[in-house]
Amino acid sequence: MERPALAVTVVQPEPARWPHVLAPNGSIVAWQEVAIAPEIGGLRLVHLLVDVGDVVHKGQLLAQLDDASLRAELAVSRAGLREAQASADEAVRAAERALALRDRGVLPQQDVEQLLAARDAALARLEGARARVQADRVRLDRARIHAPDDGLVSARLAVEGSLVQEVGELLRLQRQGRLEWRAEVPENALALVRPGVHARVRAGDTTVGGVVRQVSPQVDPHRRTGTVQVDLEAGAPLRAGQFARGELVLGGRHLIALPESAILLRDGDAYVYRVEGDRVRLQPLADGERREGRVEILDGPDTHTTVVESGVAFLADGARVRIVPQSSATAMRVAHAGERP
Repeated sequence: MERPALAVTVVQPEPARWPHVLAPNGSIVAWQEVAIAPEIGGLRLVHLLVDVGDVVHKGQLLAQLDDASLRAELAVSRAGLREAQASADEAVRAAERALALRDRGVLPQQDVEQLLAARDAALARLEGARARVQADRVRLDRARIHAPDDGLVSARLAVEGSLVQEVGELLRLQRQGRLEWRAEVPENALALVRPGVHARVRAGDTTVGGVVRQVSPQVDPHRRTGTVQVDLEAGAPLRAGQFARGELVLGGRHLIALPESAILLRDGDAYVYRVEGDRVRLQPLADGERREGRVEILDGPDTHTTVVESGVAFLADGARVRIVPQSSATAMRVAHAGERP
């Protein structure tokens, strides 16, 4: 006796447009990291006012060096400026008197020229004294170290009480708190990536969006990859140094797809059941990418072929079937589920 026909739902392969996606790996890094170091050396660090993780603003005071010696130098140079000013004033007056006496024929030209030369020398010394005061003011100002930009303190490399040098870093600052993903893209795919391409980046349990900012013009000769720099959304709970996987969305491609439920996997090969009248025939296919419950069909049934949509594991080649609408099949499944103890 022939087995009764099995109720099945059917589907046809449908055209689809899927985005072309690259999935490289990379690291989360600071967009720009500023090394903050004193511009003068040989002074002791009195106060370091921020710590790792602190958010700072442009112009905020970060550190204070011992400026006692600088203040003393400024006081000396200011005194020298006052002295130079007095000497210059006297030399100017003497030159003016000499010029008046020369015009009346009282003072020889040689004496006038000496007084004019003395005036010019005094004025030059005055300019030098002013420059020394300005230089000492600048040195004193440099004893107070301010944030060059908004950002996040990523490292604290000095301790209060230590003697600092011009080459010695005190802090590091992630500018504007911005992070980026540096993805390593294979050289054969690097030409497909352009600034402005959208990305999805996953680090740990966090997924954020981003946009390609820059594509490296060079390829690493050992790893055969190029670096793609992706600006990440602000405020994401990520940390510099994290490993991250991501996707670069490079546009779309056209294909034919079927629901995964229509694919029968057997001994490593893929098949569908093609519907011919009231019977089904097993047909091999070459499948490709899988995405959101659908499978790309590389070689197999075309868009005019009707295949069994679900329950393929219970069928055999040549089995009789009865096609039912989607709504009826759903109701049947719900009813059977309710009958189970």
